[in-house]
Amino acid sequence: MAGEFDEIRGRLEAIAEELADLAIIRLRESIDAGGTELPVDEKRLTRARRAVEKAVNILKEPDDTE
Repeated sequence: MAGEFDEIRGRLEAIAEELADLAIIRLRESIDAGGTELPVDEKRLTRARRAVEKAVNILKEPDDTE
């Protein structure tokens, strides 16, 4: 079943990129506003991105059901 998860993996990779972009936007907004700490939203977005990337990597693993 090679490639069975390719489409889902591709969508998850796109979502991870969107989350990274949003996190960068939050950081820029905070810097522009004179903030000195990481915005809470940025932390949540980064955690979510890491979780999505973990799912992508899980779907890249070989099938163990032989």
